[in-house]
Amino acid sequence: MRAQSSATADLPIAVTAPRDRRGFGTLQAALGVIAFSLTFPATAWGLEGFGPWSLVAVRSVLAAFIAGGCLLALRVAPPARRHWPGLAVVGAGVVLGFPMLTTLALGTSTTAHAAVVVGLLPLTTALLSALRVGSRPSRVFWVAALAGAAAVVAFTVQQSGGALTTADLYLFAALLVCAAGYTEGGRLARVMPGWQVIGWALMLCLPLTVPAAAVALAVEPVTLTAHSVTGLLWVAAGSQFLGLIVWYRGMAAIGIPKASQLQLAQPLLTLVWSVLLLNEQLTVAAPLTAAAVLVCIAVTQRARG
Repeated sequence: MRAQSSATADLPIAVTAPRDRRGFGTLQAALGVIAFSLTFPATAWGLEGFGPWSLVAVRSVLAAFIAGGCLLALRVAPPARRHWPGLAVVGAGVVLGFPMLTTLALGTSTTAHAAVVVGLLPLTTALLSALRVGSRPSRVFWVAALAGAAAVVAFTVQQSGGALTTADLYLFAALLVCAAGYTEGGRLARVMPGWQVIGWALMLCLPLTVPAAAVALAVEPVTLTAHSVTGLLWVAAGSQFLGLIVWYRGMAAIGIPKASQLQLAQPLLTLVWSVLLLNEQLTVAAPLTAAAVLVCIAVTQRARG
């Protein structure tokens, strides 16, 4: 009987939560999007005092110390063996891959441009979710998601003069690894608390991030300023840990496809932060594109399936 229950828990399930729970799940996912929208401006601040490799490695180590402290204080038992491959995917995608690739991209790209390109993440996550966990959103959902993706692609081509830049290649690679991490994290959050999903993924990466941080700090120059320290602390505690906690809880409550489409608002929010925090000058195309994909949120959230 116990084996049967355990197996059933790992199967893809439809979200049938009460409306108030779905509303709370939507709120948690939205809070995650707000936290993520500050990641690129915070990374730009961090790069003022840290090298790209140092910033990514140190942020992961700091986030792991926070997560490890919580796991130790609450005496949380390690996950079952069958969950570790999924946690490895989460670690490779959202702990290592996405931060490193986007940080490298921000070395030559503005946060506004990077934010709108990452607007493809909702569609990428929904596609991988359909393949991995068997979710089946409606045709209306896919039409709205594709419309938002088309706007992002058009913006990318227009901004790069018709050719992809090295930064764009970094960003598109980041989309794939992050979507894989989100999908696995959302699946695992159905069988364990969301904070434990990201917590164990961070701990799993420690054997790589600790030596990487030591080497990077020895090689790359470090200048501690208010901006660089604030940026580092935010991407470590806000983006890498707290934001992912509420994000995975939201995905578990309302489903991976619908939660992912809330990220259509992320480019618009990041554009606002880039103006307020970085004094970036926006082209007309950037806010128009962000607004266009934002319109798709209402459609995807109301779509059935």
